Amino acid sequence: MNVAVVLQGLVGLLWLAVAALVTIALVRASRGKKVAPFTTAIIVTVITAILLTSISAGLVFIQPEQRGVVISALQPKGYREQVLEPGLRWVIPYFESVVIYSIARQTYTMSIAPLEGEVKGDDSVAARTADGQEVLLDASVIYQPDPAQIIQLHINWQRRYADELVRPLARGIMRDAVAKYRVEEVYSTRRTEITQEITDKMRQKLAENGIILIDFVLRNITFTEEYAKSIEQKQIAEQQAQQARFVVEQKKQEAQQAIETARGQAESARIRAQGEADARLIQAEAEAKALQLIAQALRENPDLLTYQYITKLAPNIQVMLVPNNMPYLLPLPSMGPPSAITTTLSTPILPTPTTTP
Repeated sequence: MNVAVVLQGLVGLLWLAVAALVTIALVRASRGKKVAPFTTAIIVTVITAILLTSISAGLVFIQPEQRGVVISALQPKGYREQVLEPGLRWVIPYFESVVIYSIARQTYTMSIAPLEGEVKGDDSVAARTADGQEVLLDASVIYQPDPAQIIQLHINWQRRYADELVRPLARGIMRDAVAKYRVEEVYSTRRTEITQEITDKMRQKLAENGIILIDFVLRNITFTEEYAKSIEQKQIAEQQAQQARFVVEQKKQEAQQAIETARGQAESARIRAQGEADARLIQAEAEAKALQLIAQALRENPDLLTYQYITKLAPNIQVMLVPNNMPYLLPLPSMGPPSAITTTLSTPILPTPTTTP
């Protein structure tokens, strides 16, 4: 509970009581009645009200988020050099007064939106880039008065520091920072760098005036309508170029895939040809081996060739002449139909050749 406020309320009630007693006394006096008891009550109430008013004028309660500057007629400089800290404090009534400052964090917003900023209407910061383009900046400055420099802040700015220090300082630093960069750097590649540059510069300048910068927020960057259209056209062109690059890359991949397919087919054909060649080589080697075996068989059995020759004769041969030194004629089929063919052994013949009918 704020004791100073309660005491001020009590003082107000006492003065109302004084006014009421005086009114009653005047009414009784006009009617010819005694007013002596009311006179005493009025005097006591007035004295009490004056005492409590004096005490109330000397009591100041400082909230935790506040600091007080004492303006004193008894000090050579006109003020106490010590700041009033939070709590119930006492100053000399009628010779000293207290100016209370909040040290809580505050936000000053400059925005293009009519109802967002401290100033109604379009309060964005218009700035020119290095290449002559105009941009509109929305920003918020989060700050708080430095508790250790409240007295100096009061001397230099009083309560005007928000509108006459924070606002113009921020707008000037923002314009100076943007003027160093090209427009595409402001909204894309160098935006973070610009924000940091503004923050560092503002922190230094505000600190010199007794204010601590908590944060600087570059909220939005707006361009002129003509430049916004050019950006949109540029983005469309970049998207089309990117699509064209994608198509080219796709064609390259398809061509590479066709090359790999042809290479695979060629490799398959080579392997198939190699297989066929190997098969022919194996077959030739087998045939050569077979011929070697046949030759060896003929060397070991000379009559084998004659036997093979006779077995391969046409079935319609009825008579065959053989050398006269053969002991027997080979059995021949009969002249009848195939079903009546019989096999008989021939009789021994003389060495003299004989023709058999």
